[in-house]
Amino acid sequence: MRLKVNGETKEYESELTLLEMMKKLGISDKVMAAAVNMNIVKQESWKTYLLKDEDKVELLDFVGGG
Repeated sequence: MRLKVNGETKEYESELTLLEMMKKLGISDKVMAAAVNMNIVKQESWKTYLLKDEDKVELLDFVGGG
């Protein structure tokens, strides 16, 4: 399965959920918001949201500053 994550193509051997993908990338504790194909996915749905081949995933982390 091929996904585009924050503009970068990633290859996975099998289907996975949004949370499983984040864990494989080592960023599950850093992501504050996620969108798949320009649609926001609520955090409580990450563990059950099944990604599909060619999905475009955007993962956001909010950074404070001034």
